[in-house]
Amino acid sequence: MPGAVRREDVPAPRGPRRVLVVTAVAPERDAVRAGLAAEAGTEVEVRAPGVGPAAAAAGTATALALAGSEGRPFTLVVSAGIGGGFAAAGARPGDLVVADRIVAADLGSQTPGTATGFTSVAELGFGTAEHRTDPALVRAVAGAVGARTGPVLTVSTTTGTAERADELSARHPGAVAEGMEGFGVAEAAAGHGVPVLEIRAVSNPVGPRDRSAWRIAEALDALTAAMGPLIRSSAGAPPWT
Repeated sequence: MPGAVRREDVPAPRGPRRVLVVTAVAPERDAVRAGLAAEAGTEVEVRAPGVGPAAAAAGTATALALAGSEGRPFTLVVSAGIGGGFAAAGARPGDLVVADRIVAADLGSQTPGTATGFTSVAELGFGTAEHRTDPALVRAVAGAVGARTGPVLTVSTTTGTAERADELSARHPGAVAEGMEGFGVAEAAAGHGVPVLEIRAVSNPVGPRDRSAWRIAEALDALTAAMGPLIRSSAGAPPWT
């Protein structure tokens, strides 16, 4: 996929590990911070620049540029938060998912008459629509936190109908979750040559908007519990090994 981050494109980090964790909003940021015990050799900074891919990309790029200008660059970027889980993939409220691909699910053009009715911006020849994360890093982190893996979709409008959920599942087989920031974070990380990871705690099913089915507190607790193991396990995976 043109423009996607490939393992061979990412230089081995130098110096101490510094991890930037990007969430959308303050409750997610606070949940992440609550799970961060002192990790030997790793400095972690958590930011919450706002909702959606544009705010996420701008906030991530600003943090990466500032760190680089200070001579203290980040060596890993993590997009973290809660999100919707696709029932077809078995992702239920309270589960954790780690992206093996970070996909801009609605960046493209509606194209009636095609198999999916949609053509991605990459298929149109105008850029990239996904970033692949390092498989060894994904395996290490998912194993440590007990997460499902698969594509995590970035959308600008969250899904509110069964028809839309089915459409996304058909267009992106194996998708485990949707969120609103991952692709923006990944774009900024790619621009700075920094490895990226996305983790989501499932707060609700992707589909009809039913607030009675939301489990936000449970999802935030799961996110908190995952952060220490995530930081420790990522230290033992490429590109640090």
